[in-house]
Amino acid sequence: MIAKAKSISHGINALNYITGVSANKKHPERIFHICDSFLPPGIDPLGIWNSVRLNSLCHPRMRNNLIRIEISPAKEHTRDFTSEDWKQLWLDFVAEFDRQEMKGKNGSILSQRTNLAGSKSTVWLHLESDSGIPHLHAIVSRLDGNGDINNDNNIHLRAQRAAERVARKRGWRTAANIHDVNRQTVSRDCLDVLRQMGKWSLEDYFARLEAKGYDVKVRKDDKGVARGYILKKGNAKFKASELGKGRNLMASKLEGTWKKLHTAQEQRIRTDSRDSNIRPDYTIYRSDTKRIEFEHEGESYSCFIPEQVMRVFDDEFDYREVENWADLINEACYHFVVVMSFMSFLNTPVYVSGGGGASNNDLPRKRDDIEEEIARARRCAAAARSKIGIIRRKGIRR
Repeated sequence: MIAKAKSISHGINALNYITGVSANKKHPERIFHICDSFLPPGIDPLGIWNSVRLNSLCHPRMRNNLIRIEISPAKEHTRDFTSEDWKQLWLDFVAEFDRQEMKGKNGSILSQRTNLAGSKSTVWLHLESDSGIPHLHAIVSRLDGNGDINNDNNIHLRAQRAAERVARKRGWRTAANIHDVNRQTVSRDCLDVLRQMGKWSLEDYFARLEAKGYDVKVRKDDKGVARGYILKKGNAKFKASELGKGRNLMASKLEGTWKKLHTAQEQRIRTDSRDSNIRPDYTIYRSDTKRIEFEHEGESYSCFIPEQVMRVFDDEFDYREVENWADLINEACYHFVVVMSFMSFLNTPVYVSGGGGASNNDLPRKRDDIEEEIARARRCAAAARSKIGIIRRKGIRR
């Protein structure tokens, strides 16, 4: 769940926007009123704005007299939500928001607790966004019912922390979870680009990332040498220092990472196919495998996955109990064939068939190899569960 908060002065424009009165809203019929606090019933945006403005006259130096808040849970968590469920989510968020007291390193209080629960507010549900993700918009007065000002120092941090706490209590994915999953995807894209580069070129690296849809911001020193970079995609932003493993995708380490990847690839190609420690290629048929076709983020895959691995996935995501079992199995298969195989490539050579002689896939496999595949399958199932979340049939979520 993600939440944003900001104190604003453009109150009437914000109120028109969240209530659907604004001309910028093409589908006002998909905007619904959830609740108000300390406001007359049926009051329009102008009435709310005048009410708040009147109260703030006693604080003429307070320029920003409203707080704008947006709360956006993951779509799968609110699929069966009613208006009362959305209202309760807002109340839970406000409680966590007001509970925070900002302190300095020495324990001194930098910002007192707020009192949004005791302030005028209006909350609306938006279902009209292009992303298709339902989310709440709220406008809250900076003045509470006692005439005290709701402090807006680090207000964005208060919102983030409140969202994290609410999500953890409900067992939902948090913003940190989502960022970490996305970070792994971005890291994988960076490594894929490096793998595909026949020769080292920083400019080519950045150009290939831009071709994948990333907005690349490069920080250079006075001599024009790249010292850092940031990748942006949509609303997500990632520093090079948080990508990869051991900061191996930082600008200063990129060439070394490229060399390691290509050294590993050359070793993989030269490896003797009769080495019993070589891992199997899941693009090739083996007697104990079955052909599986699955999709991930719009891409289709066709691989031969061991039958005992598919039994693990079927046991983990029983279609009789789990409503989104197909999505979970797709994600687990993706992790098993693409992610886990790629990690194996980084650590242990993977056999590529071709030429004469017997394929390693035809050799008898050791019990340790089978147990390792099953253990890997369980890890992939756990990764799928963490990313997507399980939706139990009859509306039961765990």
